[in-house]
Amino acid sequence: MPAPEPVRLGRKRALPVSPNPLFLRWLTELRDSAREKGLKTQHVYNKAIGSLQKYPLPLENAREAKILQNFGDGICKLLDEKLQRYYREHGPDAPIHSLPEGAPPAGGPDNNSLAPNKKSNVPQEGKKESGGGGGGGGRGGGRGKKREYVPQKRSGGYAVLLTLYRHIQIPGDKGYMFKMELQNEAQLLCDKSFSAPDLGTKYTAWSSVSTLIKRDLVVKTHSPARYSLSEEGASLAGRLASEEQGSSGGPEQIDEERDRSEENNVQGLVDLTVSDEEEKSVTPPVPGRPAWESQARGEAAGPSVSGEAQASELSGGRPSGGRLLPGDYDIILCVDFIETTGGSNHCKQDLVKELQRNGVTFDVRKLNVGDFLWVARERVAPIPGQLRAPEAKELVLDYIIERKRMDDLCGSIIDGRFREQKFRLKRCGLSKPIYLVEECGTAASHMSLPEATLQQAIINTQVVDGFFVKRVQDVRESAAYLTVMTRYLTRLYQNCTLVCRSRELEGDGGMKTSLPSSSSSTPSLSLLSFAEFNYGAIKNKSQTVREVFARQLMQISSLSGDKAAAILDRYTTPCSLLSAYESCPSEADREKLLSNIRYGKLNRNIGPALSRTVYQLYCTTGPLS
Repeated sequence: MPAPEPVRLGRKRALPVSPNPLFLRWLTELRDSAREKGLKTQHVYNKAIGSLQKYPLPLENAREAKILQNFGDGICKLLDEKLQRYYREHGPDAPIHSLPEGAPPAGGPDNNSLAPNKKSNVPQEGKKESGGGGGGGGRGGGRGKKREYVPQKRSGGYAVLLTLYRHIQIPGDKGYMFKMELQNEAQLLCDKSFSAPDLGTKYTAWSSVSTLIKRDLVVKTHSPARYSLSEEGASLAGRLASEEQGSSGGPEQIDEERDRSEENNVQGLVDLTVSDEEEKSVTPPVPGRPAWESQARGEAAGPSVSGEAQASELSGGRPSGGRLLPGDYDIILCVDFIETTGGSNHCKQDLVKELQRNGVTFDVRKLNVGDFLWVARERVAPIPGQLRAPEAKELVLDYIIERKRMDDLCGSIIDGRFREQKFRLKRCGLSKPIYLVEECGTAASHMSLPEATLQQAIINTQVVDGFFVKRVQDVRESAAYLTVMTRYLTRLYQNCTLVCRSRELEGDGGMKTSLPSSSSSTPSLSLLSFAEFNYGAIKNKSQTVREVFARQLMQISSLSGDKAAAILDRYTTPCSLLSAYESCPSEADREKLLSNIRYGKLNRNIGPALSRTVYQLYCTTGPLS
């Protein structure tokens, strides 16, 4: 039996030095910069560093690195730009396969530049003092404990934590915030947009909220989502708030610094959209309120909102997304992209051509409910020195149109979409729903349903459901009606002050809008933002028990949306309805439980027949007869 080979003792052999230290150094800088900004490109740079460290041959330029894994056109272009700048600074013959004297080593482990250097030196000093021969004890102490997560100042996570912390300091606060409310108020404390992503990436400042949730700093509950601070998040936000107050010096100091010149490098909130003459008249933004709402306008800029709207804003009970004064916005027609693509493409393109021929300003986008609506879009001007203009605010007017051809109406009645669409239009938050019906002439007699049934459905939509129904002959008349409506709404809203409201806090009713009248020269209208409206109208989003209960009830024949809403006002969940059935003394009382509930504008009773059907559906254990 051969003797076993002796075990070699000693240090591990040192890894060979990379022949491309300059490229490694630049990639390390790019990785650290991406980490400071919270970008996920840091992982791409980290993989590229690992690939380059394993490559044993020297590279003359970044284009040669394309053969390596994790090196794409973007990284190679950045490295080539840095290489050209390096040649301009050090000369065309400067060495690129060795670092300049005194430069730190490249390609080191992931190091967060936000962490202070003293903390990283503490475990090293402790390791030296414990002695090199200690073995496992000293090595374990050198690794240290996990560093606490602290978001970078003026980042999305920083703004969200501070905003939630400031709200819980208000006496009587509800303890949570909705998404739209939180985004509007946190935008003041963040340099990035919470809605528009940066160029070259799909991430916004709101993307950092997922990190806060994963680290148990923010708690997300309910639907619509409610965001609140955990105990750890409140502790961290409290430290951030104290640092913020210590660096700002209070509101009086901010007011004084805002009046100074830009040479003092003021870190206060400064509105860059106003001129130098207007800057003196700008009121500092109120904490927790968007800057464009807080700006005080001069008398020449136009009248202010009515006293009711001012009182609602000062009360602080509603997250106002902003205010649009007369002359600060344009009325834009929004067309659902389904109306321009797919199906009978020729007819749909005719609609677009007719709108263009009539000179209508329209925008094609995805609408989760309805086919046409109008928005008031804020007029924004490009800011010098910035690539893109600021994001324009959009408020939805109270008019929405559902377009139906006779063949589409027939199909929607058969598959049940017709009732569902009317129910969703009633619940979308807009008070002026319109049905635009295109006649098909003699073609209606060749459909799956009799023409009399289709005409009855149209009349019921107008009389029973309360929709305004407009009949037209073809696509050309539809475009003409949309043109006339666009011009009518432009004239109707031209002298109105528009204030943004939120359905999340107010419910479906919201503030009552006051249409223009002779008694008020500048009426105030409360409208939804387009982002909140379109999100609230998503068909397949997560639903509450109340919404699912309503959809269940509407599957029963002859149980309309008004009847379902009346039942929900009395019994909000199936559990409450079943509890009411159990409390009834007899079978006959259970069958008549819902018969006296009144619904609709005519205040009619649901009736015993429908009440019996609902009882049988929810209380029969066997198959229904």
